[in-house]
Amino acid sequence: MASIHDLTPGTWDVDPSHTTVGFVGRHLMITKVRGRFSGVTGTVTVAEDRTQSSVTATIDMASVDTRDEGRDAHLRGEDFFDVEHHPTMTFASTEVRQDGGDFVLVGDLTIKGVTKPVELELEFDGVSGDPWGGTRAGFTAKGEVNRKDWGLEWNVALETGGVLVGDKIKIELDVQVVQHVEEPANA
Repeated sequence: MASIHDLTPGTWDVDPSHTTVGFVGRHLMITKVRGRFSGVTGTVTVAEDRTQSSVTATIDMASVDTRDEGRDAHLRGEDFFDVEHHPTMTFASTEVRQDGGDFVLVGDLTIKGVTKPVELELEFDGVSGDPWGGTRAGFTAKGEVNRKDWGLEWNVALETGGVLVGDKIKIELDVQVVQHVEEPANA
């Protein structure tokens, strides 16, 4: 079983090609639509006291992908993310709390210039060496937000009752980080 104490203190960089920033929302009140953002960068700073660790991340909002180009274009537009004026979403942790064997990651999520606190259930998945001499670690996190808290208000009422797009959005993260190694200075 993975122990957070296997994680070496220091700076770890998010590996975007092995990281998924995903979300799930209700459509027509009857199904779930899953999406993800592929453009993510970030840093995890691991402290000796794991509750003093920190996380920062920046997500490219234009990288949204729900497997439907029309819906993705609508999400990028003014009704939702307005990527022309707000090209990124950011997260900056404010607290890490231990919760049994897992952790709760608390931070400020900024979307469209609006910053609100979020809590994510954080699980450490382990640490491993890679074939290139690096050290990698994995985390999963999940939480739920109300999209309207960030001004994402667009919707359509349905004749049968309800709305086209649900307000509650589930956040699902699978994050791989690689330990940052300082390059030696040229002598």
